[in-house]
Amino acid sequence: MGIKKLVGEKIKAIRESKNISLQTLAENSGLELDLVKQIEDNTNIPGLSPLIKIARALGVRLGTFLDDSDCLGPEVCRAGSAEKSMSTSNTKSRSNSHLDFTSLASHKAGRSMEPFIINIEPADTNTLILSSHEGEEFIYVLEGVVKIIYGRDQYLLEKGDSIYYDSIVEHLVCSGSNENAKILAVVYAPQ
Repeated sequence: MGIKKLVGEKIKAIRESKNISLQTLAENSGLELDLVKQIEDNTNIPGLSPLIKIARALGVRLGTFLDDSDCLGPEVCRAGSAEKSMSTSNTKSRSNSHLDFTSLASHKAGRSMEPFIINIEPADTNTLILSSHEGEEFIYVLEGVVKIIYGRDQYLLEKGDSIYYDSIVEHLVCSGSNENAKILAVVYAPQ
């Protein structure tokens, strides 16, 4: 079963378990009803921002959509043991992913931060859109060149560079060249 499908199914299951209608979820998240339907039906690859807005509207952590178990102690993620957890898109069409997320703590229950390794594929910057959400993000470049658009500013980061920013400011993370890039990202989104 694809990860994209798991996220949509988990959102729908949580929404239904809380007796929340699609319309109410759309209103409470500030998203269009059609987008919420597409996410639940797995016909739309959402960006991180809509997923955070849906999590807040449902009263759950972003990680709830990725959790497989409830590990209360520390979680150790050995090299090569992490699995791809989801793909997202920051494109206008939201139909093609250019960010592949691998969760480094999907089994840790009650976490406040979401650590990921993210593979970034080059994308047409004319189709990319900025997003914002509550919280903070930390990014450390592992491979390649990464472009961060943060409000009106742009930053090109290379291997070993890092950035920490408030996510409420519109931002975009994309490849800074025609090559793939890889980052370690830690996202904090308050409930």
